[in-house]
Amino acid sequence: MTLQSSFTTQLHEEVDYTKPGIQRKALVNNEQVNFSLVCVPADTYIPEHSTARNVSVTVIEGSGTLTLEGQDIPLQPGVFAYIPAKAPHALRALENLAFLLT
Repeated sequence: MTLQSSFTTQLHEEVDYTKPGIQRKALVNNEQVNFSLVCVPADTYIPEHSTARNVSVTVIEGSGTLTLEGQDIPLQPGVFAYIPAKAPHALRALENLAFLLT
């Protein structure tokens, strides 16, 4: 979704695990910012990778583990993680896991 004005939503209402695989829903996407809701089904593993830009993860629901530069970080609601560009990271969802990716 590309917006030119303000936007608000209830994130819990946007969470969706009904489709197979990892779901990514763009909430705001423009030249300055990208905010996406990511829903990862339980028992899903995302292998180690890196991104070209800085990102952050804010957990909304569920649990899992973020491995960031070799360190395991438990994910649960309320956890915020900053991932610098090019930092190797991987993710394992222990339960259905939803997070805001910015």
